[in-house]
Amino acid sequence: MTTWPDPERLLIARYLEGLGLRRAESCAYYKQVLNSFQDVAEDHAELGKDVLVTWLQTLSDHWMPTTLLNRTRIIDRFLDHLSKTGAIERNPVAALCEACNIKRRRQVWRALASHDPEQALAELRQPKPFGSTLGGIMAEHVALMRNRGYKYTSQPAWFLRFDRFLQLNPALQDEPIEVMLEHWTKAKTTLNHAAECERLKRILARVLRHNDPSLQPRRPDPRPQKELAQQWRQPYIYTPTDIRQMLDIVRSYPSQRARLRASSLHTMLLLPYCAGLRRGELARLDLGDVDFHAGSITIRQTKFYKSRILPLPDSVIAELRAYLDARRQAGAPQDPHSALFWHEGRNARYTKQVIALLLVDVIRRAGLKPPEGRTGPRLHDLRHSMVVHRILERYRSGINPQDRLPFLATHLGHKDIHSTLIYITVTQDLLHHASERFRAVGVPCLDLGQEVRP
Repeated sequence: MTTWPDPERLLIARYLEGLGLRRAESCAYYKQVLNSFQDVAEDHAELGKDVLVTWLQTLSDHWMPTTLLNRTRIIDRFLDHLSKTGAIERNPVAALCEACNIKRRRQVWRALASHDPEQALAELRQPKPFGSTLGGIMAEHVALMRNRGYKYTSQPAWFLRFDRFLQLNPALQDEPIEVMLEHWTKAKTTLNHAAECERLKRILARVLRHNDPSLQPRRPDPRPQKELAQQWRQPYIYTPTDIRQMLDIVRSYPSQRARLRASSLHTMLLLPYCAGLRRGELARLDLGDVDFHAGSITIRQTKFYKSRILPLPDSVIAELRAYLDARRQAGAPQDPHSALFWHEGRNARYTKQVIALLLVDVIRRAGLKPPEGRTGPRLHDLRHSMVVHRILERYRSGINPQDRLPFLATHLGHKDIHSTLIYITVTQDLLHHASERFRAVGVPCLDLGQEVRP
């Protein structure tokens, strides 16, 4: 049973009290926005699209579009709160997102604030996932593979793109699968799309042959993947000077609301370079995953559902200890299951998207990457750099790196050394040390003079 809008506006007062706004100006601003929305809601019998459109129209004459969208965030979160507490049946913005098959609510707010909300919402509507003639087969295959224990995250994205293409081209619905795939291949001319189409053809052929064993197996075409690999750029191997420069930048990284951010970024940068962690593994780290007694860190349930315990150098353990002290002083939760990288402004875990955004900004500030665009060094290149520098250390210590590849593969969380070999980028230093080792160890083996002597 709905209890909002309430005449006494006690729900607004309790909501503001729960937000814990520190500044009186912020509290007054939130209260003004929420009261203006309730004024409009009280004039309508039902909380729906009409209330949202009317409220936006009343504000559009007084506020700039940017300020208006900032106010919609306040209303959106308030409606989510009312829905969770049972004061309303459902957030109408969430209902419109579901009806349009989209995830971003800001797109719905922009459509409602336009001159023709109905037309704008109609343009937002996306096809229903797996709604084409092949949608049932693809959805069934995804469920089957996940029930077998595979994460299966990339393939559903390929299926959904192909499914959407079929729904937007209804004339292809009655054509043979080969014709559908041919049109889908011609939809884009990029090498990435061609390689994705080849993978999709291979999977669909396997699925159809599973349902009908009489079908002939499809012969794969390796050309799209080879052409894509030829244009793939080489990873950038960060030098120790680059790492020191980025560490100097993160120590004074600007942040008005999050005083812990500089310490967090410093630790986030160390772990990919010193331990080879992926950004998703950084985001999923908990406080209890750090073991100071053993000098290690536990990475749980990552790629291929594997967990591993990584030993860390003493210098990294010391930096982690300093970070946890700063984290404790900032008032972060001390529960072992709480996030290791905690955002004090939102009182939540740093997501992998935010981690990537911040660290890429550090790379740009260091002058290693252009101010805009995707060119230049990547965040994932820190993982490549860790592998190359670890192999260089083996050469300098007189250890054969090939004997340690299985250990390195386990450290990186790979299923075999073939995945690790991709990370070995041949640099001038690496080539020099490999040549020196061959000269000292391999060249004597080529001296066949002693064998041919009588």
